[in-house]
Amino acid sequence: MFGKIGDIAGMMKQAKEMQSRMKEMQEQLANARFEADSGAGAVRATVTGKMELVDIKINHDAVGDVEMLEDLIKAAVSAAQKKAAEGAKAEMQKMTGGLNLPGLDDLIGG
Repeated sequence: MFGKIGDIAGMMKQAKEMQSRMKEMQEQLANARFEADSGAGAVRATVTGKMELVDIKINHDAVGDVEMLEDLIKAAVSAAQKKAAEGAKAEMQKMTGGLNLPGLDDLIGG
């Protein structure tokens, strides 16, 4: 009987440690920056690990065609967000030892 109580206590301790590591990872992702460009560097976007756009850089030579510039901006932001999602997923896999646990993607915005 005492063995089962010890097992439960151990599982609770592991769950608490996982929760603490998850919170740390979310804070790290919020501070992480992911950059991507489009149009051979005409537009560069930077997003956080939480997919928030924090910076756009536009090469002055790219301003001639506004519609193309708009497309390049969307492409750069999308590529940076994809890098952020991949980075978050990689961190999650490191933390969980490669386990694919249901609901964890929601915590990282994946």
